[in-house]
Amino acid sequence: MTFDDLVARAQALVPARGRALLGVAGAPGAGKTTLALALVRALTAAGEPVVHVPMDGFHLADVELDRLGRRDRKGAPDTFDATGYAALLRRLRTDDGLVYAPAFDREIEQPVAGSIPVPPDTRLVVSEGNYLLVDTPRWRAVRAEFDAVWFHETDDTLRRERLIARHVWFGKSPAAAREWVERTDEPNARLIATTRPRADLVVACPEIPA
Repeated sequence: MTFDDLVARAQALVPARGRALLGVAGAPGAGKTTLALALVRALTAAGEPVVHVPMDGFHLADVELDRLGRRDRKGAPDTFDATGYAALLRRLRTDDGLVYAPAFDREIEQPVAGSIPVPPDTRLVVSEGNYLLVDTPRWRAVRAEFDAVWFHETDDTLRRERLIARHVWFGKSPAAAREWVERTDEPNARLIATTRPRADLVVACPEIPA
């Protein structure tokens, strides 16, 4: 399936009235954000009012992870506010006014509230995240708000290399980056792989525009 095919599928979700929500799930480093942003650019260029709202804005802040004793597992399912994420998705579907969504600032590794405006004329929201298809009550509530969820996958070796490079870019030593990927990211990736059958579409699209 080509990138243009995916753009056409996403565009077919856009309603004449109201708003649709498209999710992109997948393991850490699979390229979810790259795909989501490319879809938003292509649809915007085609004249569709579309906004990207990532799940990562619902990371719990480090101060709360410290309180809960979960900071060394940051990125695991229970280090996100899944209930808050589901509530925002529900509001995006039903609120016809301006809605603000949080983003995640990788420079400081923290969520930042009120960062993403979703204007009233938005017809499609594209949101990507690791756990959109996890079969537990809080994450099922997230899945219920989407019109469709795609699962994006890539070669595991490439995916791990991307993760290590990302952690190094944001300040870890190469050894610390590898240790974090093996201890934290890869157990999460194995969990996420089990959610693949719940996707509406499995995507492996190597030629995503940069």
